[in-house]
Amino acid sequence: MEQVVQPRLADLETIARQAMVEHGLEPNFPPEVANEVSRLAPPDLSGAGIRDLRGLPWSSIDNDDTRDLDQLTVAQPAEGGSDRILVAIADIAALVAPDSAIDRHARANTTSVYTPAVVFPMLPERLSTDLTSLNAGEDRLAVVVDITVDLNGAVGAVDLYRALVHNHAKLAYGGVADWLDGTAPPPAALASVPELDAQLRTQDAAASRLRVRRYEFGALDIETVRARPVVKDGIVVGLEGEGTSRSRQLIRGRHDRRERGHRALPP
Repeated sequence: MEQVVQPRLADLETIARQAMVEHGLEPNFPPEVANEVSRLAPPDLSGAGIRDLRGLPWSSIDNDDTRDLDQLTVAQPAEGGSDRILVAIADIAALVAPDSAIDRHARANTTSVYTPAVVFPMLPERLSTDLTSLNAGEDRLAVVVDITVDLNGAVGAVDLYRALVHNHAKLAYGGVADWLDGTAPPPAALASVPELDAQLRTQDAAASRLRVRRYEFGALDIETVRARPVVKDGIVVGLEGEGTSRSRQLIRGRHDRRERGHRALPP
C-alpha cells in the first residue's frame, strides 16, 4: 500500500513563493522599501480640506486575527427612506509618495495575496497594521466614499473626500453574523458603543438591497472559500474553510461600491 506523505507548512510556503514569481509578482519587499519605511512618521492629521468625522459611530468588521484594517463604515438616514452609507478607506497616499519604492512594489502586486500557507502583504506592516491601519480607538486619515442607497437598492448621490475618522469598535465576521442571525448576543465591542446595533442593522438592510439590485442587472453570485491549513507539529493535517456568512455579505455589499484591496495611490 502506497504511503501518503503529508506536506509540511514550509513546503506550502515554498510553493506559494514560486507561484508568486511565476505570475510576475514580488513575494518579498525590495531593500529600498525597508529604507523608506524606517523614515516614516505619523501623518499630519490637520491638512486643508480634511473633514472631521470622528464623532460618527464608525466600526470595522474583519477576521478575528486581522491587524490591517483598511475599511470602516457608518450609516445615516437620508430623504425618502433612503440610507446614506459612508465607507472610510485607509488613506495610504497620506504617507506613500508617488513612484516611491513602496508605491512601485504596491503597483507590481496590486493587492495583498492570500495563500493557505502565507500572506504576501501589498504594504509593509508598519503601514498596513500601524500608521495607516484604521485601528480601534485611533484617529486616522481616510478617503470616504459617501453614497445614498434608496429603497430599491439604487445608488443616488455619490461624493468622495478626505476625512479624519475614529474606529469605535473592531468587530469580527463570526460574532456579527451570529448576532444578525439571532443565534448569539451582540459581541462585547458592539454592545459597548451606543446605537451601534441599529447602525449595523441599517447597513445590513442596505447591503441586502444592493445585492437584489445587482441580481436584477445580471450579477452572478459566485461563492469562494478561503482555506486555512490545519497544522500539527509542522505537518499539514487538513484544511479548514471559511464560507460565506451574513456579515461577509454585508462587507461585500460595501465593496461593490469601491475597488477591492489597498491602493498606495488613488487610481
